[in-house]
Parts: sequence; C-alpha cells; structure tokens
Amino acid sequence: MYQPRQASRSEFVPLRNLTYHVRVWGEPGPGKVPLVMVHGWMDVSASWQFVVDALRHDHYVLAPDWRGYGLTESPQADSYWFPDYLADLDFLLDHYSPDAPVHLVGHSMGGNVAMLYAGVRPARIRRLVNLEGFGMPASRPQQAPRRYAQWMDELKALHRGELELKPYPSADGVAQRLTKTNRRLAPDKAQWLATHWARPGADGQWRILGDAAHKIVNAQLYRVDEVLELYRCITAPTLCLEAGDDSLSLWWKGRYTLAQYHERIRAVPQLRQGRIEDAGHMLHHDQPAAVAQHIENFLA
Repeated sequence: MYQPRQASRSEFVPLRNLTYHVRVWGEPGPGKVPLVMVHGWMDVSASWQFVVDALRHDHYVLAPDWRGYGLTESPQADSYWFPDYLADLDFLLDHYSPDAPVHLVGHSMGGNVAMLYAGVRPARIRRLVNLEGFGMPASRPQQAPRRYAQWMDELKALHRGELELKPYPSADGVAQRLTKTNRRLAPDKAQWLATHWARPGADGQWRILGDAAHKIVNAQLYRVDEVLELYRCITAPTLCLEAGDDSLSLWWKGRYTLAQYHERIRAVPQLRQGRIEDAGHMLHHDQPAAVAQHIENFLA
C-alpha cells in the first residue's frame, strides 16, 4: 500500500450547523499563505495526498471534505445546492484565515466552486488554481420545466431507495472500482485511497463516503452568462490546468467542448493555462509530481 510522505491530521470545525472535516498538512507560520485544496464530486480530501507528498516546499495545506462527503456531516436535506459550497468555503476561510487571503486550488466540481468563489470574494484569494473545473454545457430557458420535473422525479427515486451507492465486499473491491474508473491509478495508491474513500458498515460491506443525494440533478439551469460575470470579477492570478485526455468529449459528446471552455475562461482577467500530459480527469492522481510543480511554480 502507498506510504504517505507527509502525514495529515484531522480537524473538525462547526460550520453552518454541520461538523466539517478538514484534513491538514503542515503548520501555520509567519509568511505562510494557507494553501486550500478542494476536491471534486464523489471524492474526498484525502485525494490530495499524492500532490501534497510531491510538493517541494513547506506549506500549510487545508483540505475540507465537502458537505455530505468523507467525514463531514450530511445536512438534514435530500438534495444539494451549489451556492452552499460557496458559503461553506466562505465560513471555512473565516475560521482559518479571517484576515489574510489564501491560495485556492480546486479539482473538477471543486474547481468550479473555486472559480465562482474567487469572483464573489476576490479579496480573499491570492492565487487561484483550477484543475479541470470546466463548468457545464450552456442551458436554455426552455429546459426549465423538464429540469424541475426531473429533479422531483429523482427525489422520489432517492426516497424509494433507488439511488443508493453500490456497496463493496472489501477495501480491495473499492480499490478495483477506482482502478477500473482510472486506468492510470497505480494499485498501491488505489489501495490507500480506498480506505479513505469508503468505510465498512455494520454488515461488513464497504460503502463510499458520499451521500447518494449528490446524484440528483440540480433543479436550476446552468447560466453561462452569470458564470462569465463572476469570472470577470476574479482579481487573483489564475492558473487553469487540464489533462492531456479530453474528458469533455467523452462526457458530453459534442454538447460542450474544450474549445467552448477555453472561450469561457478568456473572461478571467489574469489567466495562465497549463497542460498535464499522460493524464486523465484525475490528473492529481495520474501525475501528482507534475501537478505539484505547476502549482508551486505558479505560487512563486
């Protein structure tokens, strides 16, 4: 099994009526800018371990489990709303760095949160790094009736128990699931990550540490015009990293393309772009050393 080079510790923070789990590497100190790393959909904070191990310099790293993931509590609700992630991050920064801006790194869904948050609270972000936080295909108002109906139908499916996450007989089964999804993930890393990505229940079955309600579609449409306005408000120098593999073509089959994403991020005032070769969407797993080098060079 993979052996971390830098041990993390867990801190539990009361935040918006939830107990939030935050994984911490390193110690705060004079001149140290907190490096906040936020994970993606159906992931956990431990996912950053491989990048943290590849960092060459001493950092104070904070990585929360989003609400309903990992060791953070789930809200008393049956669906999740994207603005809550922005508010959770705002409260989290109030706790850890109330008087100084932070470096913010986000992957996938976390990258989308990071980009929007940096436009809402530009003074709180010193440097911004987005790893494949592409956003969503543009929507049309005509989609609203069907989208609301889909949301309500999926809520009913959740309450009927039809959206439960698949259990696995062992940590090995979870590791196999991870390597099946990501062919580049080394077996030793998959074994280590499996023990943080899932936990055994009373019946001995291993279950992913993610609320099944995360699978429910967002009731509200994705408004590209609003997103672009937020991008224009970002004042932090911004690095957008993408993998050599084109995940968007695989996911959206032409409904949303890398060219459209590149056009959107041109709205960011201080933009730098980078590419990680021999990597897929989980680029921080596939090439952690390259991702760490890009991040540190950018922060410097």
